[in-house]
Amino acid sequence: MSPSPSVPSTTPAPAGGESVAKQLFLGNILEEALFPYPQIRARDRELLGPVTDAIDEFLAPRHAELAHYDRIAEQPADFIQALRDMGLFGLIIPETYGGMDLSNGAYARVLAQTSSHDSSVSLTIGAHSSIGMKGLLLFGTDEQKRRYLPRLATGEMIAAFCLTEAGAGSDAASIRTHATRNADGSWVLSGEKIWITNGGIADFYTVFARTDTPEGKITAFLVEAKWPGVSHGQHEDKMGIRASSTTTVAFADVRVPPENVLGPVGKGFKVAMSILNSGRTGLGGGAVGGMRTLIRLACAQAKERKQFGKSIAEFGLVRAKIAQMTLECFAAESVVWMVAHLIDSGATDYSVEAAMSKVFASRAVQRCAYEALQIAAGNGFMRELPYEQITRDTRILSIFEGTNEILHLYIALSGLKGVGAGLTELRAAVGDIFNDPIKGFGVLGGYTGKRLREATGYGIDRIARELSPRLRKAAGIYEKYTVELSKAADQLLRRYGKRIADQQHAQNRLADVAIDLFVGLCVLSRADSLERAGNPAAAEAVALAATFARQARRRMARSLRELDRNEDEAIEQLAGTVLAHDGYLWDVI
Repeated sequence: MSPSPSVPSTTPAPAGGESVAKQLFLGNILEEALFPYPQIRARDRELLGPVTDAIDEFLAPRHAELAHYDRIAEQPADFIQALRDMGLFGLIIPETYGGMDLSNGAYARVLAQTSSHDSSVSLTIGAHSSIGMKGLLLFGTDEQKRRYLPRLATGEMIAAFCLTEAGAGSDAASIRTHATRNADGSWVLSGEKIWITNGGIADFYTVFARTDTPEGKITAFLVEAKWPGVSHGQHEDKMGIRASSTTTVAFADVRVPPENVLGPVGKGFKVAMSILNSGRTGLGGGAVGGMRTLIRLACAQAKERKQFGKSIAEFGLVRAKIAQMTLECFAAESVVWMVAHLIDSGATDYSVEAAMSKVFASRAVQRCAYEALQIAAGNGFMRELPYEQITRDTRILSIFEGTNEILHLYIALSGLKGVGAGLTELRAAVGDIFNDPIKGFGVLGGYTGKRLREATGYGIDRIARELSPRLRKAAGIYEKYTVELSKAADQLLRRYGKRIADQQHAQNRLADVAIDLFVGLCVLSRADSLERAGNPAAAEAVALAATFARQARRRMARSLRELDRNEDEAIEQLAGTVLAHDGYLWDVI
């Protein structure tokens, strides 16, 4: 299977390192960061063809085995060895240390290919690369890299990421695993981590512990599984991704040498968040690969199944499902590889974009799995067909690497922070009018101009790129709702002030608007580039982009309308009543 012609590579990063997504909250579209849609670098293109072909040749004949591994909840040692032999543990490790040195975009494309066959395979590879040893790549010293990366590249050492604890899931800052510094600079590490992917097969752990040092509260450590005091629990019996190893990992007075501190002492929370932000493209790539398989299965099923004397592929409701699955796959692919490009091109602020791509792709693949199973009807519910396993496997994606609920709040609050900074600057400017009138009126003039543009529509941030008529109309939707997002953010901050942090319903709606804007702009850019390149399927991509824009407009309009007119108070009261009674209150008897 050949790689997509529109996978990103290195092209100029956003001007000044600004976040494209955060600027949307300020009413700005950073066109130079989005257009043209990035293309894959030549080196990655040369590597991806053979790598994806090899993955297909290895996994396609083993679908029955992969289903069996799901049943027994284990990947046999010889299977993992085969993954090593294919070089799949060294995908993003530099060539200097024996790896393939793939870009983030190319790496996500590889996980799309493995996920088109089996999610547990992607998870074993992805937990190793995306998070398990990603901290070493991002924050490791030269000595640490020389010591570990060659063995991680070959798979001699498999990596795992140890952050989550029983009382610290989304609230990672509340971890209780602790490390105490000794006089000689070494550390004594104790505690237990839960739900660790690769926990039972890993030789190398990136561990986060509370240190409460003058430098900060949390520190990251590189820990080897063979050290005294390190152990792991039994394989967890999971709903999905059953073949991948998930266990507890315990540390009982483990001595960690000073040279195995990862990053600065006390700055472990920053290390953890950087790893998770950087690793989300792998998850998104896997979601896209799953959707492509589901679309292929749905097409075959719809054509083969006959009802009322004709193929169900002729029925409008079935066709609508397949079209929507395709639309959301194209959109997810567009945003996932745009974010990968931003990372590869050296952008420093991409955490909100990464969160958006994860939220959108995880929701899209779950809807796609649901609809593909529905098209298969009763057959889809049977274990001998792949639908039920794919449905189970994809369910974790909205929980993994930051729940979608937490990421919604993160997206909204990150965007609002920039808007709030503008309001603070405005208040300061009022005082400066009397001390420094030029400076004071300069700031006020900028702010007033922004509000005037929003009120009149004159001078709002237009996409200057010359677009075909259908794409120009779609662009107009995003231009309009970028302004509406900015206005809504400003109004919410004025209404609630610091209390905005407690307004989760409003934050959720604001995040949904921002996600639709960013994803839609990525779709627009990709369709435009395909059209300019004369791609054989460009006309279909343009039509798809126009359809996505219309759907996004309806969703955004509803979310913005519900900021003022909603049932939030009634919903809160109902939840309070049910919680007070520990369940449902009514019965028919």
